[in-house]
Amino acid sequence: MGYSNMFEDRTVCNCTSGGIGFSVNRLAMVAAGLILLYGLLPLQVAAQQNPPSSQPESSVQLLQPPVQGQAPITITLQDALERARKNDPGYLSAISDAKSAHEDRIQARAGLLPNISATTQYLGTQGNGITPNGRYVTNDGVHVYRAWGVLHEDLSPSNLMGTAVHRAAAAEALANARTEISRRGLTVTVTRAFYGLIVAQRKYATAQQGLDQSKHFFDITQAAERQGQSPHSDSVKAEITYRLQEQAFNEAKLTMEDARLALAVLLFPTLNENFSVVDDLDSVQGLPLFPEVQAMATKENPDLRVALQTQREAELDVTAAKAAFLPKLTLDTDYGIEANAFALHSRVAGFASDPGNRSSVLPNLGYFITAALTVPVWDWGTMRSKLHQAQYKQDQAKVQLSQTQRQLVSNLYAFYNEAVMARSAVEASRHTAELATESLRLVNLRYTGGAATAFEVVDALNTLVTARNSYDDAQARYRSALANLQTLTGNF
Repeated sequence: MGYSNMFEDRTVCNCTSGGIGFSVNRLAMVAAGLILLYGLLPLQVAAQQNPPSSQPESSVQLLQPPVQGQAPITITLQDALERARKNDPGYLSAISDAKSAHEDRIQARAGLLPNISATTQYLGTQGNGITPNGRYVTNDGVHVYRAWGVLHEDLSPSNLMGTAVHRAAAAEALANARTEISRRGLTVTVTRAFYGLIVAQRKYATAQQGLDQSKHFFDITQAAERQGQSPHSDSVKAEITYRLQEQAFNEAKLTMEDARLALAVLLFPTLNENFSVVDDLDSVQGLPLFPEVQAMATKENPDLRVALQTQREAELDVTAAKAAFLPKLTLDTDYGIEANAFALHSRVAGFASDPGNRSSVLPNLGYFITAALTVPVWDWGTMRSKLHQAQYKQDQAKVQLSQTQRQLVSNLYAFYNEAVMARSAVEASRHTAELATESLRLVNLRYTGGAATAFEVVDALNTLVTARNSYDDAQARYRSALANLQTLTGNF
């Protein structure tokens, strides 16, 4: 049942010809009560969508940022989520880390393949004045040219097992899981802020209507007191009610403005309050059965993936630390020239004294291979210490995984129970609002029959307003509970 019919007019007048004997005071109280009752009847659910534009004279003027743009932007919850994902620094940082981890995996995979490079050098050496050779033993002439293509490959145990690639893949999966955690956490934050603003607007509308009607009732009691038709205590009670409603209205306005600012910070790159939100609290989302939720949490929980990939990283670190104890083979294949002339064929500098000897012109292009086997012998315990460090981290990762699994089961039950309780609270608060509506109708009947006072009518109206606010809070609580549950299961 919505609020559009909670204030249904069922006032019954049972005045008869025998009721003419009412006193003037009694007629005044009846009139005041009816005026107050009919003044509050238009409090409709339409006021929930956006707060009224008119404000009482007692309204506190709050400062607001300058309005940007022309017409206000209408934003749904999905729009709010998409906007927040484009502006939230935490979520964007997680995405950046995931992209960087992806590039690390590409680099690790490329590191398994041979590395090809090219180098060109000129070595100018001072001659010795006697022979055509240079003064440096390594150079067979005054001019030496090198143009090499080099193929380098490390055949270490870690490369042969692909440890670096597997670890980079685990790091990428870990970064993606953290990105998902950040996305779901941002969804909870935006959902709370979005529905927090809607509830604040609803309460603001309720408080404004309550303030208007309490002021109206205060004016009626003052006029009746001046005419001697009601006691001074009625006027005092009406003024107290008005002052309390005035304070409640100002607080509701401040709460609404704070909620709008909080949501604006999440949605826009520059602070902008020129927007309106779509109130969809009454479109209740269903809650899946617990076995379905449990199955989704097992497959889609990012916290569990983080723990699993962290443990995988630790295991690969132990593997790499153990592989460091094994020999390492390095191959370098060089192809090109190293000659006294930058050419495919040239005369060796040592044959320069015999220019007619054709055999002195030799080919320059060729290759040579260097193979190096490195065997670790003694490093003062450095590699063993690194192995111990990796094993400590592996043990810690196992403990963390176990803790995450237990926490997942605990949170799953807690969040699901919270969602069930919140859904029950929505139904209960809706029924309470219906009872408050019926109570107002019955009090009105008693008042018109002379069995109730105007203060009982005011109390019934306040009870209805309180029930309406409780219903709004229950709806927002249920939406927040669903968002919390979906941090474990993903969307459903």
